[in-house]
Parts: sequence; structure tokens; C-alpha cells
Amino acid sequence: MTGSVPTSLEVLRQEARDELAAVIDQRCRLGEDPWEFIPELPSVDEHVVHRLRDESIAAHDLGEIRARAHHPSTNPSHLATFEYEVLRRIALDHPGLTQAVWRLLGRINAN
Repeated sequence: MTGSVPTSLEVLRQEARDELAAVIDQRCRLGEDPWEFIPELPSVDEHVVHRLRDESIAAHDLGEIRARAHHPSTNPSHLATFEYEVLRRIALDHPGLTQAVWRLLGRINAN
């Protein structure tokens, strides 16, 4: 998001499509088999959620809290709680991303 004008979800999705297409192109040019690496890439909506997560952490000055939550000596429940709170806010602000948010939270909880 730039400035105080929120970017529409469709614009964010198109930017994510463009970024993923560039990653796919680059990896193919490096000789990687797309049948092997494409399933490992995030979906367009997951890519958007990652971007919004990073922007939210920066906008709310949560970098230090994030670092503590992700520190190896921290109780894993602190990581799950931090991520849940950040990602939940994204799902509330962008209902179209709710499924992607829950998929990402499921992966965090599986670890």
C-alpha cells in the first residue's frame, strides 16, 4: 500500500500474479522443472497476504515483537499468537483473503 490510500484487492492480486510469473520465468530460465517447483510456490492470495503481513508489521512498528515471537528460544505458542493476530486483522480487513489466511495459519500451527 502506498501513502494513505489503500490499494484494492484486485490490484494487489495482479501485482502478485506478475511477481509470481517473474519467479516462474526466472526459475525456468535457470533450468528448473516447473512441474517440481510450482506446487511449492504460494498461491496468488497467499502472496498478497504475505505482502500485507509485511506492510502491517512495518506500519505498526511490530518488528521487535515479531523478532521476539520468532526467536528460537521463545515458546512456540508466542509465534502462533503473534501470527494469528497479524493475519486475523488481514482477514478482517480483506474478507476475500480469508481462505488464504486460514491456510497460512494452518501451516504455522502444523509446525
